[in-house]
Amino acid sequence: MKSSVSSLRCRCSSATLRSTATRSRRYVSTSSSSSSSSTSTSASATTPTTSPKTRWLAITLVSIAAAGAGAYIRSQTPNSATLNQETFTKYSLVSRDPVSPTSSLFTLRPRYHSDGNYDVYEEAWRTGVWSVMFKQPQLQIGRDYTPLPTTAATSLSVDEENEGYLRFFIRKDPFGEVSRYLHTLEPGADIEMRGPQIECSIPEETREILFVAGGTGIAPALQAGYSLLNRTSKENRPRIHIIWASRLRADCVGGVSDTPKAPAASSSRSWFSGWFGSSSSASVSQSETVGPVSQDQEQSLIVRELEALKSQYPGQITVDYYLDEENRFIGKNDLAEFIKPTKEVEDQETRKLILVSGPEGFISYMAGPKVWAQGTELQGPLKGIIKELDPKGWAVWKL
Repeated sequence: MKSSVSSLRCRCSSATLRSTATRSRRYVSTSSSSSSSSTSTSASATTPTTSPKTRWLAITLVSIAAAGAGAYIRSQTPNSATLNQETFTKYSLVSRDPVSPTSSLFTLRPRYHSDGNYDVYEEAWRTGVWSVMFKQPQLQIGRDYTPLPTTAATSLSVDEENEGYLRFFIRKDPFGEVSRYLHTLEPGADIEMRGPQIECSIPEETREILFVAGGTGIAPALQAGYSLLNRTSKENRPRIHIIWASRLRADCVGGVSDTPKAPAASSSRSWFSGWFGSSSSASVSQSETVGPVSQDQEQSLIVRELEALKSQYPGQITVDYYLDEENRFIGKNDLAEFIKPTKEVEDQETRKLILVSGPEGFISYMAGPKVWAQGTELQGPLKGIIKELDPKGWAVWKL
């Protein structure tokens, strides 16, 4: 989230000060200039003068007229209807559907129709993982959110897709000014967005992705899967494995892991304990571990999206679920199942990529924190449990 504050400074040069001082001395009366003063008084008596009240009234009327003219000109100049990186584009909130007690699915459409949005979206989808900035107008601050791709589970019609609808999975952060503002909006409200911002370009030579997602970090995982698997051909069948850690069962209800694993293989510590210190409540025995829920249960929105991708690209996408409230956390052994170091250097045609997305603490625990340098956010050195696995042959990127 980035915010900016501008300030205006009034400067007065020394030359101006000297000029002011000179003018002040000229208004000092002396006995020798009394005749001159009386002459000036006599002349001024014959010159029409404007009272301060009249002068201020004229200034006020001119200001009102100028403001009205400016407002009219702005009203006649349409805002950019096409999403772009330079200006904020108005979107309209179509719906806000609860996914869990703390998160919702937002569906938006451009306020003004533009055929250019299709090209903007398609270029971003082809490139990789991308986001847009939402503006909180009262505080003039912004926050980046990741659009969800269109899948077979998407309820959008063809016309809605052509009109540039976008969907977002957003959690209401009790300390997040933008997310709290968005969750107060009703359908029909305007939302200003700017973008797209490419968060990670997925190289054309990428053949395998391991995506480690925490919470709403699953949205970029869906994007990565969508972008990568769309490159499928007879000669190229890329694969993606998603490891998703959620705090609440409501976010991933109905999700069943694709990788069989014994309860002992799961970590006994959450990323919270690894980031903020040890937590005895995170300890779990084999008998206390809760297994995956039945597939007969109604699936949550995100699980339906993941299952739709799996149906569209059979054998190319697998998903494993971990749940904080059931004391099942991502551990080193879980990642080691997929991060197997290779002795030979990977060539460009078999490149492997690890992507990590989620809250800052989650990213830091998994791969080390990102860093700021000279006003720019950088990847920072690889650390965390991924570093401990020595992922030779894998490129790692923190979102």
